Amino acid sequence: MDTPETVDAQRRLSSLRSHPFFQLDVILYEGRDLAVRDSSGTSDPYVKFKVSGKQLYKSRTVFKNLNPRWDERFSIPIDNVFKPVQLRVFDYDRGFSDDHMGSAEIDLTQLELERPIDMKLDLRDSGIEEYLGYISLQCTLIPKTQEDKEQTLGYGRRYFHHKGTDATRKLKMQIWSSVVTIVLVEGYNLLPMDDNGLSDPYVKFKLGHEKYKSKFKSKTLSPKWMEQFQLHMFEDQSKQLEMTVWDRDSTTRDDFMGRVVVDLTSLETERTHNLELNLEDGAGVIKLLLTISGTAGSQGVSDLSAYTPITQERDDIVCKYRVAKSFHDIRDIGWLQVKVIKAEGLPAADFSGKSDPFCVLELVNDRLQTQTEYKTLDPEWNKVFTFNVKDIHSVLEVTVYDEDRDKKAEFLGKLAIPLMQISCGECKWYALKDKKLLNPTKGFIQLELDCVYNHFKAAIRTINPREEKFMQPDPKLKLSLLKQNVARTSRILNAILDTGQFIQSCFTWESKPRSAIAFLSFLVIVWNFELYMLPVFVLLLFLWNWLIRQVALSMSKDGTDQTNSQSQSDDEGEDDDDEEKEKEGSTSFREKFDAVQNVCLRVQTILDYLASLGERVKNTFNWSVPWLSTFAVHSTDCVCNPVLHTSANYSISLGN
Repeated sequence: MDTPETVDAQRRLSSLRSHPFFQLDVILYEGRDLAVRDSSGTSDPYVKFKVSGKQLYKSRTVFKNLNPRWDERFSIPIDNVFKPVQLRVFDYDRGFSDDHMGSAEIDLTQLELERPIDMKLDLRDSGIEEYLGYISLQCTLIPKTQEDKEQTLGYGRRYFHHKGTDATRKLKMQIWSSVVTIVLVEGYNLLPMDDNGLSDPYVKFKLGHEKYKSKFKSKTLSPKWMEQFQLHMFEDQSKQLEMTVWDRDSTTRDDFMGRVVVDLTSLETERTHNLELNLEDGAGVIKLLLTISGTAGSQGVSDLSAYTPITQERDDIVCKYRVAKSFHDIRDIGWLQVKVIKAEGLPAADFSGKSDPFCVLELVNDRLQTQTEYKTLDPEWNKVFTFNVKDIHSVLEVTVYDEDRDKKAEFLGKLAIPLMQISCGECKWYALKDKKLLNPTKGFIQLELDCVYNHFKAAIRTINPREEKFMQPDPKLKLSLLKQNVARTSRILNAILDTGQFIQSCFTWESKPRSAIAFLSFLVIVWNFELYMLPVFVLLLFLWNWLIRQVALSMSKDGTDQTNSQSQSDDEGEDDDDEEKEKEGSTSFREKFDAVQNVCLRVQTILDYLASLGERVKNTFNWSVPWLSTFAVHSTDCVCNPVLHTSANYSISLGN
């Protein structure tokens, strides 16, 4: 007669045989009383998980600790549930083979389906009877379908060639679930690790099997990296982003400086988060920007198929940014919604004559992106994104790339849209341009934009410095850019000189009618001008330029649609020309060359600043940006009224 234990085991085995595939969810908690393997009396343990000799997961290394705590979550695909999962612990040794610290096995047939079980596995080593400590973890065995098995075991292939629906094929081609974009900005209050009281810090990032290592910064405790990179997030891998800070040593082993872990499941997707992360044990602070985007499928909050516009929601947003709430959260100026619908006629980037395009949207430091659409020149993304507007003078940059696995994404086209020029709710086709936004390239993209902002907050933000953009390209000395800045500055100086020459000609009577009119005007102004009238002349200047602009717009109304004509760009290799081609020479010649280059770069930057400043003043008066000119008019009017009122009262008091 079978015992209850035997019946329960038979029932469990029968249940296991009824499923073709499983997923083992593991939470690796900690290790206790691990063996000493280093001469310092400690160890640097990490754990490997294997099935049938194949490694499926490797934990991070915890340095100098016999009681390490990992707190890592991950999933392991199980094809044969009757084969045990092997767990092996090693001591990390740089430059030598890692020392074995013990092993254990997980018998999957003893687990109940979909029931979390806490386990404490004693470590053993063949031929050694001593106590090696134990590993604490939690295991959950989850049954999966045959379709899950085919999809999971096919992750190593980029494309699937079996038949299926379009949606299924797209999901299987994009093997990652999300893209984590990280901008490593800076660190501060880091620990000194060198004899000089400083460090040479760099940061290692790990997300599942994805890794990234930053550049090191020499002799500083407050490094500024300004590096941008991406990590892919997979459904069956850990969602814990681990960051470790190291001190680089050229002759000895790099020193561990600190660690921090971010649970990505706690962060909102499709939004850029400004994080200042405290390293463990007060080892300093790491500042970065993190965005989780690029999600595929119709279940995402950013997918248009799952998006239903609600009139009440937009009314609430308009109410939030009305004038009556101008002093509430003064930094939150407005709201921008971008619907990335589709693109057509993109250039082919692959040998097959197709591309794998995805779209990136950037608003200052906020960066979001769509999923990748494979093997097409006419992708349909159907995504909707929202941004918090912090400066109404910001520019929305839309860039289309071709995804190249194991390579840097290839540029396909770009578009820049100032927020001031957005027509709310208008669905429009935009022509893509090259990287410099000078010449059109192949392809068009369809966007629907909607922007709501508070005018009073925008006015206050206008007179304050712009938000710093962290990811700026390093300045380079370019002859073409230097010539362009010289020409811009020359135009402004020529305008000033022309004005001076015109005034001088009035005094030399080169044109008698003009000089006579100038003389009469001078007499009238001298007899009647008061200092408080100066703002009125500024307002008259605004009015004059506004009238000129209206006449010019009415005359050129018929030709405004001609600017979107297509033309093939002949300078696809401009980026290669941007790189400086340096000749080999002696060290002294190189130093002299760098010194001259730095001086020229400084001149180039100063000319750019002066030209930009002059153009901003000019654009303020000539109504190139109507909102900005209107703001200047109202500001001048606010100055005029008190001055005129005070002067009038003063004149009346003198008359009395």
